[in-house]
Amino acid sequence: MRIAIVNDMPMAVEALRRALAYEPAHQVVWVAANGAEAVQRCSEQTPDLILMDLIMPVMDGVEATRRIMAQTPCAIVIVTVDHKQNVHRVFEAMGHGALDVVDTPALGAGDPREAAAPLLRKILNIGWLIGQQSSSAARPLAAPLRQASQRRGLVAIGSSAGGPAALEILLKALPRDFPAAIVLVQHVDQVFAAGMAEWLSSASGLKVRLACEGEPPQPGEVLLAGTNHHIRLLKNGLLAYTAEPVNEIYRPSIDVFFESVARFWTGDAVGVLLTGMGQDGAKGLKLMRQQGYLTIAQDQQSSAVYGMPKAAAAMDAAVEIRPLERIAARLMEKFSK
Repeated sequence: MRIAIVNDMPMAVEALRRALAYEPAHQVVWVAANGAEAVQRCSEQTPDLILMDLIMPVMDGVEATRRIMAQTPCAIVIVTVDHKQNVHRVFEAMGHGALDVVDTPALGAGDPREAAAPLLRKILNIGWLIGQQSSSAARPLAAPLRQASQRRGLVAIGSSAGGPAALEILLKALPRDFPAAIVLVQHVDQVFAAGMAEWLSSASGLKVRLACEGEPPQPGEVLLAGTNHHIRLLKNGLLAYTAEPVNEIYRPSIDVFFESVARFWTGDAVGVLLTGMGQDGAKGLKLMRQQGYLTIAQDQQSSAVYGMPKAAAAMDAAVEIRPLERIAARLMEKFSK
């Protein structure tokens, strides 16, 4: 993979170079010392992936991410020394289209190969994500038994690149007494999940927390998948985390959750697929539609990255394709009946 590094700290650049050297297939094509330089270099030679720092002079990583994704889009991973102090900037950058975030590999502490492993794993996943083709079709499921008097509601939302900002807009438009349960599956590492839940709570005004093993989705609650395992709904209506399928490159996988909702949810439900790169969630959304649920995909114009919603539209998985700003109103209309 052709990789660019954007960082004003020589030690951080060296740590990244050493980590990348463990995988000979990776090539550092250029290094920029600030965001402005990165925007310029990217227009001259767009790499496959940018490892983007957040705090830099001239132009920070958030603004650089915004400009690159608008002008010469490519995969971007935020690399930061302290994600806890920069949590708001991290999710702002992801709102502009950054795919993921990882800590800078430690230089000269412990086993250097072990320190490089998290970064190399992210890059491997993104390599699959960029080049992945899906040939498997959604398969119909036996319809779950739904009682006519069952009035429980569930909104299952999946998002990836651009997702944090999209989720903020969607959740902010919902009332605090929204009557259905909401479960969010965002492609984000478990190290950053708690920070994202806290950030979404602060930004949207709704209480967002990590989903716990063995709890049911409840009306008025917003739960975020919180580990690198997949989250799914079980037959008894409880949420569970599972490592299976182990070969799924998206972790947590939106498809895994949507498919479990199609299979086991016995009330009313809506599936919502927001901005993101790749195809995760499209097959699961298709299964939800086949079960008679309302399914919504974000439209191209309002998507930071029109990948996952595009895949859903291409396979006719979405009953409705809507601008982000009109999704919350549709959800309120659906569950106010």
